[in-house]
Amino acid sequence: MKLDILAIGAHPDDVELSCSGTLAKEISNGKKVGILDLTRGELGTRGTAEIRDEEARNAAEILGVSMRKNLEFSDGFFTNNTAHQLEVIKILRKYRPDVVLCNAIRDRHIDHGKGSQLVSDSCFLSGLKKIETICEGNSQREWRPKHVYHYIQWFDIEPDIVVDITGFMDKKIECIKAYKSQFYDIESKEPQTPISSSNFFDSITYRARNLGRFINTEHAEGFTVERYPAVDSIFDLI
Repeated sequence: MKLDILAIGAHPDDVELSCSGTLAKEISNGKKVGILDLTRGELGTRGTAEIRDEEARNAAEILGVSMRKNLEFSDGFFTNNTAHQLEVIKILRKYRPDVVLCNAIRDRHIDHGKGSQLVSDSCFLSGLKKIETICEGNSQREWRPKHVYHYIQWFDIEPDIVVDITGFMDKKIECIKAYKSQFYDIESKEPQTPISSSNFFDSITYRARNLGRFINTEHAEGFTVERYPAVDSIFDLI
């Protein structure tokens, strides 16, 4: 199965929080979209790895993605080295996405910046034919995504491009709410974390509204890029 877009996150819920509006919009346009989680989020203060596995499956079903896989790297301790790069390369070569969305280039959680660089490096290396990989018993051919975009997470990084997600905010919130263990719940007895407050949950919407304000739409998501974005005409900008 070839994917149009592969969204990659260091933890289950990274993708939903940061770019699920964009994914929902592209799925509605007939694009094939997949999600790859690098870890199971087992070091998270709230919930367990098993709970988050189930939440991730539920979120994927709500969003309507074509595939979701977890590489089960060590939460907090994975590194950008050969072994981890090769595992990501195998996924890139198997699903051959044209666009990869991945973690913020820098962020509060150390895994986000690490994941960002790991995925970026792997996307480049995946295009080198002399790097040999075998997946499910088959030798793989090289593949390099056309575009690598980094979504925005905790820090308010200034985006290079902004995607209009008007009409898809409800779907974004619905799939985020699938992670019941992680986010605001007035009845929860779990310890409080930076992302379990009502303020954080509200920020998901007001960030999308604020980015939408800048491009004269209702809601939007922002991304940073690794190379100049190009348009055929100056009139392509909205």
